[in-house]
Amino acid sequence: MCRECGLVIEEDLIDYRPEWRAFDAEQREQRSHTGPPMTPTLHDKGLTTTIGWQNKDSYGRTIPNKNKSQIYRLRKWQKRIRAKNAAELNLAQAFSTIVRITSAMGLPRIVRENAALIYRQAADNDLIRGRSIDSVAAASVYAACRQCNVPRSLDELCTFADISKKEIGRNHRFIARELRLKLKPLQPQDYVARFCNRLHLSQEVQQKTLDILNRARDHQLNIGQNPVSVAAGSIYIASVLCGDRKTQKEVATESGVTEVTIRNRYKELTQKLDIKLEL
Repeated sequence: MCRECGLVIEEDLIDYRPEWRAFDAEQREQRSHTGPPMTPTLHDKGLTTTIGWQNKDSYGRTIPNKNKSQIYRLRKWQKRIRAKNAAELNLAQAFSTIVRITSAMGLPRIVRENAALIYRQAADNDLIRGRSIDSVAAASVYAACRQCNVPRSLDELCTFADISKKEIGRNHRFIARELRLKLKPLQPQDYVARFCNRLHLSQEVQQKTLDILNRARDHQLNIGQNPVSVAAGSIYIASVLCGDRKTQKEVATESGVTEVTIRNRYKELTQKLDIKLEL
């Protein structure tokens, strides 16, 4: 740039592109000089090396049968020494649980990474002592869902984590308090899009549901209520009003609440909001 007036004459003189060309994914992988980026979902952040499962050498030639047993032992010991102490073994087991739960629930990668960061912070602050690794990992996933605005109910998480709702909730409250996590309270509106997609409802029904929930919020009808049940009751009302009717059983199955709960919520909403349904 000009030293007198500050005019930028040229910029980006450094070419950050690789010096090689690749015409397909396999060629790009072979010619790359670096490995994958660091990831918080591994106890060593992915910085250690691994021995691949293919029985081939660095030139791509097949390893002779007489050396396969030796490579198998090397692979086994390399896997064992990746964790240097008990703390890393703890992280490895917890992150494996987090990956399993998030994959089963179909959660995005950002939730998985946030859950790993929350668990790592809990381990650094010695909050895991005396608690089940799997239950704290599940609580970290629940906290990460709320942080990333990907709402999931405790009942859904219990189904995939195979841990009691009471234990996950207790660990979640403890971690959130000790780590001072900033978690927004869940709102019924957060569940509408997902439940409507599961029920194959139209955009009209979804918008009508949001209108009902906004009116319910103005009348403070959602205070002290389970947001999932309020969302499910509103979806049932909207489906009837828009002519795309779903039964209470269908809505209950997709939302994870009972038919009795939906019946109580929709009766309360119709009475307080003066909504008339033709059942």
